[in-house]
Amino acid sequence: MRKLVYYIGVSLDGYIAGPGGEVDFYPTPPDYVEWMSAEFPDAIPTHVRRHVGMDPDLPAKNWDTVLMGRGTYVLPDEHIESPFGHMKQYVVSSSLAQADHPGVEIVAGDPAALVRELKRADGLDIWLCGGGTLASQLIDEIDELIVKSYPIIAGAGVPVFGGVFKPTQFAATRRKEFGNGAQVTWFERA
Repeated sequence: MRKLVYYIGVSLDGYIAGPGGEVDFYPTPPDYVEWMSAEFPDAIPTHVRRHVGMDPDLPAKNWDTVLMGRGTYVLPDEHIESPFGHMKQYVVSSSLAQADHPGVEIVAGDPAALVRELKRADGLDIWLCGGGTLASQLIDEIDELIVKSYPIIAGAGVPVFGGVFKPTQFAATRRKEFGNGAQVTWFERA
């Protein structure tokens, strides 16, 4: 069965983005970017792939489906209609109209029901791209966390999980550290 994987970057104080959705403050030295691009090429947006020396048509490695919240999909200064065109894209939103966003599938209903349906289908795993509110709605469906921890304090912004108190145990299974202090840690549901 497919897994729902929450692959996310987080500051030391628990934010995945700044108050306006900013993520450009995370320190990403070249060796880190190179490793991440090789390990998780599916997470590189389709329109960015050529700029980082990747084939835009590179087949999926880890995930063939991406699930985003509205805030992750509609960034104020940089909206791309089909950011991950190399995957099946779902956007959970009660305010976006499908007719206005033909490059993705808008999901106005229960995201957990969608995830359970997707898990039963054939394919690679499902990437939960963000954001924190959607992650909190899906906490019972998340099978694996891949957390990119950056050595920086944001001070405010979008929390990694927002809006619900629901202690859920995960166990660390692997860790990769980088010279700049960034770490990537894999967790599986305990």
